[in-house]
Amino acid sequence: MAVGDVVSVVPTSVNAAASLTIQPSSTAEWVIHNLYYGAAVEVYFTDGSHPIKIDSDASLGGRFGAVFHVTATAYLTLKNVSAGAAYYAYDGVITHA
Repeated sequence: MAVGDVVSVVPTSVNAAASLTIQPSSTAEWVIHNLYYGAAVEVYFTDGSHPIKIDSDASLGGRFGAVFHVTATAYLTLKNVSAGAAYYAYDGVITHA
């Protein structure tokens, strides 16, 4: 993938209490613009050891037009806080490959 390409994940089933990680590999950097969720969610910015809850929503929906910068060491997780499995997705742009 090259700088300027879209990075996205198709709707992915996430079990209750599990998370979808939004993390590029090695030296890549992304800007995430849209988060999509089919059930209650908590959004965390983390380095893998120190999660910071930055948003939550008690129902399905999304966050659109956001600007979340993520790298291999500072990234997002979408935690499913509903009672069952639900679909989650995201999209953005590659800023460094």
